[in-house]
Amino acid sequence: MSEKIVGSLDIGASGNPTRQRFFIVSVLFIGIFIAFLDRVNVSVLVANEQFLMEMGIKGQPVKIGMLMTSFLAAYGIAQVALSPLGDYLGPRKAMIISIALWGVAMLMGGLVATFAMMIIARILLGIGEGFYYPMQITLIKNWFPPQERGRANSIWLIGQSLGPAMAMPFFAYIIGSFGWRESFFVCFLVGLIPLYLFCFHIADTPREHKKVNSLELNHIEEGLVKERKPEVSASKETFWQRVKLFANDYRFWLVVFWYLVVNFVFWGLVSWLPSYLKAARGFSWEEMGWLASLPFIFGIVFKAITGYIIDRVGRCAPFQLAAIFFTGLCVYLAAIVPGKYFSAMLLSLSVGFIGVCTTTAWTLLQKLVPTKSISTATGTMSGISTGFSALSPVIIGICISMTGSYDGGLFCMVGMTVLASLAMSVLVIQKY
Repeated sequence: MSEKIVGSLDIGASGNPTRQRFFIVSVLFIGIFIAFLDRVNVSVLVANEQFLMEMGIKGQPVKIGMLMTSFLAAYGIAQVALSPLGDYLGPRKAMIISIALWGVAMLMGGLVATFAMMIIARILLGIGEGFYYPMQITLIKNWFPPQERGRANSIWLIGQSLGPAMAMPFFAYIIGSFGWRESFFVCFLVGLIPLYLFCFHIADTPREHKKVNSLELNHIEEGLVKERKPEVSASKETFWQRVKLFANDYRFWLVVFWYLVVNFVFWGLVSWLPSYLKAARGFSWEEMGWLASLPFIFGIVFKAITGYIIDRVGRCAPFQLAAIFFTGLCVYLAAIVPGKYFSAMLLSLSVGFIGVCTTTAWTLLQKLVPTKSISTATGTMSGISTGFSALSPVIIGICISMTGSYDGGLFCMVGMTVLASLAMSVLVIQKY
């Protein structure tokens, strides 16, 4: 097997290096784009009269909320509990299993007849997508040298913003033209695309891929060798020894706390932004239509710019500090400015700065954590932040209730960004 791989790597060695790593990141873009389409499908469905009637949840906001809560709970638990699969099976096999699970969840969603079965479908989707996410971080670390990871992370993360931006008009058309069950079937069919790509066109490492020539392989591995310290063979280490490689590092927990705040603010804004704009700022439903996509457009632009800059500079922490600081500043100014359009623009900008946060977070984590533990570390970080962020809408709702104003919820998010800024300042001082 090794002779076959080496032979394939020599193809084209005398010419230009292949660029297969950029095909890999394009597949990750497609995968996360489709994943976010699948998870926000229900956001459109809860506005569909027929869906609510057939599920027996019309006029029952608690049950409607359970559709998202059940997904988020399963998503967070799966990230922590199942992400080690990537360190043992390899990211490619783990992602194939993940995509197959969420495909079954979509198919089930289109066939269910009861609310209880729909909740089971949402939980299955959360499990499938939960341990898919960390595998992307592992593949980027395996395929890209450190000086290129900022751009690589920004490319696939743009799919995370583009998915929600396109989901509303896409599903509104599908549901309006064909029906709510058909929206699940479309998601199932679209999900076959990344399943095919991961089965036949992806490898865990560039050395295992037949289309990577020796010039590209040397370029990638020279960068990886520079960042790796001598490590004990992964086969000689237990699971807990791998966990200790990052769990005993306080820098990892600083990044986890900082990312927890990022998710807290993001889900707080996503959950309460429509209500705030309509009830507190007086926007009409027509005006809010274009505002729904604006935050994600900012996110796409900011992610693309950030990926290029951090590769040039070689540091992440200063951008993480600036991004969370300006996120909080925009939210604060949005609460106190008199003009409704200025306020909406500031809140959209805050979501854009969160896009900077996600790009830099994973790039820094890839630098801090050894390759053999990266899937577990990613799942831990993302799972903890997702679990806490599931409480964000409730906590912000309590703040609004206690203060009698939406400003109370906005100021709650501002306070969290202050704490995150202090945490990231430590890593800025240490020149990360």
